[in-house]
Amino acid sequence: MYSVTINRRVELIKNDDAKINDFVEEYKPFIAACTQKVVGRYVAYGQDDELSIALMAFVEAIRSYNASKGNFLSFSQNVIKRRIIDYYRKEKKHNTVVNINGYPENEEEETDLSIAMSMEKYSDEEISEYRRLELQQLKKELEEWDISFFDLVNISPKHKKTKKIYGNIVKFLLSRPDIMEKIKQKKYLPIAEIEHNLKIPRKTIERARKYIITVVIILTGDYEFIRDYVNWEVE
Repeated sequence: MYSVTINRRVELIKNDDAKINDFVEEYKPFIAACTQKVVGRYVAYGQDDELSIALMAFVEAIRSYNASKGNFLSFSQNVIKRRIIDYYRKEKKHNTVVNINGYPENEEEETDLSIAMSMEKYSDEEISEYRRLELQQLKKELEEWDISFFDLVNISPKHKKTKKIYGNIVKFLLSRPDIMEKIKQKKYLPIAEIEHNLKIPRKTIERARKYIITVVIILTGDYEFIRDYVNWEVE
C-alpha cells in the first residue's frame, strides 16, 4: 500500500516544480543510499559529484514516471544507477591516456597506463555486479507473472525456426503500444490478437508465453546490462 501511495503521489507532482523540489528534499536519504550502493562507498551532499548526478537522475525519474513502469522507487533507483554509470564512462573516456605505440614513453605515462588498466578491471567488476543486481530485479518482476528462471531454461527455443517465430511475436508486440499497455497493466499475453495478426497457431503462442513475456520485459525495462544476452531473431 505504501509503494502505491508513492506511485500515485509522483504522478500528481511530476509537472509541479515546487512539489518536485519538496519531494526530492524528503527523499535525499534514499537518493544517497542508492548512490552509495552504486559507487560502493560513503558519499556526502556538496562533496561528491555522484550525488549531484543522482539528484538530477531522481528528478528525471519523477518527470518520466508513469504507472506502467512499476514501483517508482525501483524505477528511480535504476535511473540513478544508469546515470552514474554514464558519468563514469564519460570520465573514463576523458581521463584514460594510452600511447598509440602500445608502450609508455616515460614514467609518468607508465603510471597513466597502469591507472587505465586498473580502471578497466574495476569497470568490468562493476558491470558484473550491476548485471547481478538486474537479474535479482528481473527475478522479482517475473514472479509477478509466475515465471521462474528454471521455467526459462526449459522453454527457451532450441531451433532457428522457432527462434524466428518467437522473435516475430516480440517484434509485433513492441510495435503496438496499445497492446504493450495491456500487457503491462493487466499482466497477460493477448494470445488471440497475436494469433489473428501473425497467423501463428494458438498452441505455439501458448508454449512461448513465458519466454515472450520475459523477452518483452527485458527489452522494455531497465535492464541495460542483461539486454545484450537476450537471444531473439526476426525475419
